[in-house]
Amino acid sequence: MINDSDSKTNSSGQDGGASGSPVPPRPRNSFRIELVLKYPERRLDNVLLAAMRAQTRSLEIKTLSRAKLKLLFDAKRVRIKGQAATPSSSLAVGTTYVDLIGFEDPSEKKL
Repeated sequence: MINDSDSKTNSSGQDGGASGSPVPPRPRNSFRIELVLKYPERRLDNVLLAAMRAQTRSLEIKTLSRAKLKLLFDAKRVRIKGQAATPSSSLAVGTTYVDLIGFEDPSEKKL
């Protein structure tokens, strides 16, 4: 479900294959989760929570509760291509880049 490879995306932030646009830039002070789906999903919140728990780059993100995730959605701190996402957003097949605003990616810290 999570993939660290670079791929191409279309205007919806989802995989566009060879004809898609480049990967959207990650906002400053954000943690990016890349969702790679083989079939459509009805709700973003369930898929995102599973991906957050599966990733290993941030213990803070890994242990975030469902209630805290809901607060992030309410505060518009969950973004897809710069746009605020909703928990009930559906996901199409392909790659979707989700940015959690206000979190740092420890794997990208500079010494």
